[in-house]
Amino acid sequence: MNAVGNTASTQLPAALTQRTRRPLKSLAPRTWIILLAVLAAALVATFMLIDLRGNLGYILPRRAIKVGSMLLVAYAVGVSTVLFQTVTSNRILTPSIMGFDALYMLIQTALTFAIGGQALLALGAPARFVIEVGLMVGFSFLLYRWLFTGGGKSLHLMLLVGIVFGVMFRGISSLLQRLIDPSEFIILQDLFFASFNNVDGLLLLVSAVAVVAVSTLAWRMRQQLDVLSLGRDMAVNLGVDHKRSVTTVLVICAVLVAVSTALVGPITFFGLLVASLAYQLCSHFRHAYVLPIAVLLGVIALVGGQLVLEQVFAFDTALSIVIEFVGGIVFIALLLKGSVK
Repeated sequence: MNAVGNTASTQLPAALTQRTRRPLKSLAPRTWIILLAVLAAALVATFMLIDLRGNLGYILPRRAIKVGSMLLVAYAVGVSTVLFQTVTSNRILTPSIMGFDALYMLIQTALTFAIGGQALLALGAPARFVIEVGLMVGFSFLLYRWLFTGGGKSLHLMLLVGIVFGVMFRGISSLLQRLIDPSEFIILQDLFFASFNNVDGLLLLVSAVAVVAVSTLAWRMRQQLDVLSLGRDMAVNLGVDHKRSVTTVLVICAVLVAVSTALVGPITFFGLLVASLAYQLCSHFRHAYVLPIAVLLGVIALVGGQLVLEQVFAFDTALSIVIEFVGGIVFIALLLKGSVK
């Protein structure tokens, strides 16, 4: 494995930098990481300390959990999107587009239809978390059985099947929502939008452990990821076990997205937004730089956005709605720019 990394590292620089001469990339990646890290740390400190009065023993732990959930979501969504785009060689695809968000909505809707909204809330956050993560990760494992029966077309088949499943899940959810009681639909509707206000501290800790576990594996693969970004044929020629590497990356993405979605709810276009900005800022495509930049941009977007909503707009809207709006614009812009490969 080290031999693969060393061989690839001697052949990558020119291939990874030849397409990256843009104005936003004039600064070195390490400089961007430092600048973004300082800004992210300043926003986190401001969020924790602004208007700090009253019972500090109650306020600080709640703010810490809220900030911790935003940091975890920024990390999980940013990393999973960059990795997913690497193995699919497509800048507009994200794990959310593959049907994870639709499956989350279907799970919530089916549980509400089966046991009722009040019973769903009484089920407790830990039980719902386990059910949601288990079903979403299980769905990904079944979906990945379509992978690599022969060549690269199997990956395209998996993408198509995932998108079709997403449409089907949304259709079933819409049907069930029409059949449930209106009062229960109100309870259900609150679960459809990402919220950082009522995150359970224990679930945050469990999610952090899962994220750290898969992140360790992803970091060890960073050199292989650089090779995978060159395409299947180039990766195979450089000695990478393409089938095994891509399957591992997809499992990592599945765990990250499942944990993030089950913890706070779906944010469809957030990953696309931060990944696109990260590639615009980074002077080359090495994952050792792109991944930290994407994560820091996610932290800035979530913490900074939540800070603006609370201090300027006084909670007049949900942060997820603003992110979806901006991310949707980025998605359309990428389509119009001809980024589909």
